[in-house]
Amino acid sequence: MNDQEITGARNAVDTRAEGAASGGDLKEQVLEALKSVFDPELGINIVDLGLVYDVDVDPEGGVDIRYTLTTMGCPIGPMIEDQMRAFVIAVPGIEEVRPEMVLRPPWSPEMMSEESKAALGIF
Repeated sequence: MNDQEITGARNAVDTRAEGAASGGDLKEQVLEALKSVFDPELGINIVDLGLVYDVDVDPEGGVDIRYTLTTMGCPIGPMIEDQMRAFVIAVPGIEEVRPEMVLRPPWSPEMMSEESKAALGIF
């Protein structure tokens, strides 16, 4: 992953956080729900791992979630999607959950939150 891809992914997360801080909107509620989905091997939620690239909520209550996995071909992908659907559909106002796994930009440890890096001993 090059520096531009890492910066783009970080900016996407920062933009979501800024928008959420200004109103506690539905998008923020979806991100909070996604924090209930954990990578079973690492024990860290998918938001703090930097696996959630984008969340878009439409006016009809549909939510598109672009995410990735730590490795291509990771066998937990279907389980992660099932959990994403289960937790997000429980958010009031959400009618449909549409997760989409993407491979670009590829995930790297630089995308993790500082707390997650510290928990895993990555400095």
